[in-house]
Amino acid sequence: MSDHGQGFKQDIHTAFNTVYTLWLREMLRFKRSKSRIIGSLATPLFFLVILGTAFNSSFQMRGGGGQTDFGFLAPGIIGMSILFSSLTGGVSIIWDREFGFLKEILIAPVPRFFVALGKALGGVTTAMIQGTLLMLIAFLLGVEYQSYLGMAASMGVMLLIGLGFIGLGIALASHTESHEGFQMIMTFITMPVLLLSGAFFRIGDLPQWMKTLVYLDPLTYGIMALRYTLIGETEIPINICLVALVLFALTTIGLGGYVFGKAKL
Repeated sequence: MSDHGQGFKQDIHTAFNTVYTLWLREMLRFKRSKSRIIGSLATPLFFLVILGTAFNSSFQMRGGGGQTDFGFLAPGIIGMSILFSSLTGGVSIIWDREFGFLKEILIAPVPRFFVALGKALGGVTTAMIQGTLLMLIAFLLGVEYQSYLGMAASMGVMLLIGLGFIGLGIALASHTESHEGFQMIMTFITMPVLLLSGAFFRIGDLPQWMKTLVYLDPLTYGIMALRYTLIGETEIPINICLVALVLFALTTIGLGGYVFGKAKL
């Protein structure tokens, strides 16, 4: 093998090791933080139980096709959990920058994009773990999913949602100096994105001006895709949802890698 071929092979090996190391580090950090796991599940479960019970007690949702309000809400709550976990995953960049870990890892002869990719994969894996746990807990609470195959397919949707928002979180964290500033930005973003996504209501009867905002919200397509895979209904064709999610994920991962590469660390 030529020197050029050996050098290319070595570069690929180094990039893979960097991505894997950062992914594993995020997994170990998540495993050791029991309070983080409990806290990440408590709020979504509160929404599911309280809102589902309130809706079931107060009115019968129109056009539900026999599906309970727990079933309607479950995909939205799962999407909410993925959103929160993925966006806040960017805070690890701020922590690592403050403690000097990023400077140490950037000594490796590998483009910064692969460092961002490793942290993104770690963040989205933890988000998927939380989303999967919520899906199973909702099942135990009585939510009727259409099939086990649909439940498996929903994990692919969770991956796309997580990649999209973790990329956005990395881009924002790369230019944010403090945890407080990052949390303020996250609060400003997450509430409108969540409330306009159709996680808690059907979008068909909304006024036109609000529908426009809903269709501009990337989480909308994630929620609709989860509803399709889990309970077999969606207000937006599934092929459109998947295309929108893939484009969103590719765009934000690319943006996150670019901004991280240009940031002063």
